[in-house]
Amino acid sequence: MASRSVNKVILLGHLGKDAETKFTPNGVARTSFTIATNRRWKDQATGEWKDVTDWHNVVLWRSENISSYLTKGKQVYVEGRLESRSYEDREGQKKYVTDVVADDVILLGGGGGREGGGEYSQQPVSQPRSAQRSQPQAAAPADEMNQGISDDDVPF
Repeated sequence: MASRSVNKVILLGHLGKDAETKFTPNGVARTSFTIATNRRWKDQATGEWKDVTDWHNVVLWRSENISSYLTKGKQVYVEGRLESRSYEDREGQKKYVTDVVADDVILLGGGGGREGGGEYSQQPVSQPRSAQRSQPQAAAPADEMNQGISDDDVPF
């Protein structure tokens, strides 16, 4: 029996700068951008809240028209896979890079000066998508969401 594996990434964050589209010698569009995601936790020793920002390099193929919508500060949902590569820098040192190769990009409202959202998928419209996604609904008030739930009830 062959073993199975999964290479799937889901990110929800903000663009660190405007997306940039370049073309390969064969004329294939390669759009690249960075996404910032944030983590927050309470330090058990000091009781202080700690914030860390992680940066992710994202590559989107064959999508030359989307780069004008991917502007700095825009919130975006990305679904794809990890892909590692290496290259030699100008000094001859070998460098390793891991990119997120996006299959789906959903533009969310907020940030970047544009309102509303939209969706982009690498799959043609004629093919069924594995799961339909829509924009997040407005959050319920905090007191309604936290009724009877403590930190001990959260599984992570």
